[in-house]
Amino acid sequence: MRARGNPCAAFALAATVLLAGAGAARADQSAETSRETQRLQSSGNALAAESQGVLLELYALESELDRARARAATLRSATAEVEREADSTRDRLVLVRRTLREAEGRLGERLRELYVRGEPDALAALLGAQTLTEMLSTFDSLDRFAKQDRVVIAQVRRARKDVARAVRDLEQRAGELRTLATQAGAAESALAQTAASRRAYLARLVSERRVNQAQLAKLTSQAQSAEARNDEVAGSGSAPSGAGGGSSSPTAPPSAPSPSPTPSIGPDTQMTVQATGYALPGTTATGVPVGWGIVAVDPDVIPLGTRMTIPGYGEGVAADTGSAVQGAIIDLWFPTRAQALTWGRRTVTITLH
Repeated sequence: MRARGNPCAAFALAATVLLAGAGAARADQSAETSRETQRLQSSGNALAAESQGVLLELYALESELDRARARAATLRSATAEVEREADSTRDRLVLVRRTLREAEGRLGERLRELYVRGEPDALAALLGAQTLTEMLSTFDSLDRFAKQDRVVIAQVRRARKDVARAVRDLEQRAGELRTLATQAGAAESALAQTAASRRAYLARLVSERRVNQAQLAKLTSQAQSAEARNDEVAGSGSAPSGAGGGSSSPTAPPSAPSPSPTPSIGPDTQMTVQATGYALPGTTATGVPVGWGIVAVDPDVIPLGTRMTIPGYGEGVAADTGSAVQGAIIDLWFPTRAQALTWGRRTVTITLH
């Protein structure tokens, strides 16, 4: 009779094999989850950095667009004013021409009276005059009136020439202003299209960040559930870890704040300034989230929204202010206080775009 095997030992061996296989599977799954989590976190960081850059670019574009709109409106108003003045001057020219025709007509009549009918008139004046003085006075009056008409005609002709020149000058100026207004309108439209494109891109980035954060939250939850099952299988008796680390739902894409009117600066203007560094969290005085490229300025010196190139730092946008930033001083944002202190205070020549 064969000896019966120990069923408990067989069960223990089988359980050991199963647990080993399950442990290996859980280890592989945990490694895969860790890799996916790192990938999502890296993607999320890249999306956040790209969103910050696009937001700064959009803020600068909105500032430039406001200035372009103001310039186009100013040129349209100036064009309308010059055109009104040209219309008024044309009316004056019509009146001057009419006055000239009337004066020339009067002079013609007097000349005909003096020269065409000169002899009969002279004889009539001689026969009708009571005295020699009266006769001479009659001739003098006719001659004097003729001379006065000549003076008036000369004056009116000069006025006609001046007014005609003024009309030509105003028409030329109106044409130049119309050209400038058309160019300003085209620049305004191009900036508006670019800003709309960047706003749409920013919205897509925010949507991608939502998806990324949702995937990361789901993966985190799955990892926590798996960890809880591992604890149960291992018989540790410890309570499963509560779900945590859930990401807060992202808000709608931040809109670029409306910049206030500021002095204008020509393109690619160079300026020597004192540059310092700061490392504060949160948002700027204009409502833009802080990030690399944020520059605090004195708006009376550098308009908010101005893009600039800073030697040793890179590209930046004037999007913040500060009580200590007065005159030719800029304050550059850094991620850490150590980096800001390392930068210190430098004299640099920046280029404004």
